[in-house]
Amino acid sequence: MEFFDFGTLFFLIAAVVIFFQLRNVLGRRTGNERPPFDPYTAARSRPQDATGKPENVVALPRKRVQGDNDDAYVAIDAFAKPGTDLNKGLRAIKDNDPAFEPKSFVDGAKMAYEMIVMAYADGDRKTLKNLLSREVYDGFVAAIADREGRSEKIQSSFVGIDKADIVSAEMKGSEAHITLRIVSELISATRDKAGEVIDGDPETVAEVKDVWTFARDTRSRDPNWKLVATEAED
Repeated sequence: MEFFDFGTLFFLIAAVVIFFQLRNVLGRRTGNERPPFDPYTAARSRPQDATGKPENVVALPRKRVQGDNDDAYVAIDAFAKPGTDLNKGLRAIKDNDPAFEPKSFVDGAKMAYEMIVMAYADGDRKTLKNLLSREVYDGFVAAIADREGRSEKIQSSFVGIDKADIVSAEMKGSEAHITLRIVSELISATRDKAGEVIDGDPETVAEVKDVWTFARDTRSRDPNWKLVATEAED
């Protein structure tokens, strides 16, 4: 006959007793349980304030009113003199895009400028498509195709940007438009099929002045700005 372990029997009985006790407690409804969460009725069941709005609700950022007495425009006032058209335009953009900061925009525009200039010289359509509006992209691609059709190539080296100043800013509907005057230094030369220089100088740094306008739909989740207009300054 096998030896019976009384210790094992004791723990087995204890486990059964605990199981039935838990079952009695967990399986019994007392009337004080929380009802299942219903996301469609939760908002309606929240306490309401005097205006009828639910309490303890995190409100989305509202559009700021021109002249609000807060710190939202400190960076803009430091960037453009208060009361000027430029200041008003930048404030209007800030009202529609709370994350907008003029200095950060200029830094991003300078990087985009270099990328666009070099992508155009290299015929890089993919990069241009991500940075240009449809109209500007079509114009750039047409110029690249015309150049390629003549078997011409641009030899270009970007030296740097001397100045990048915002000259105007405004809201057009939901679109923010910002125009910059950019002064850069570039070494550029166009060579023909035989490799002869037909425009520019591969040894000389030239000063280039451009007036570019960038735009962004403030309703879009996409934070990127796109080039929507270009103008060469004499």
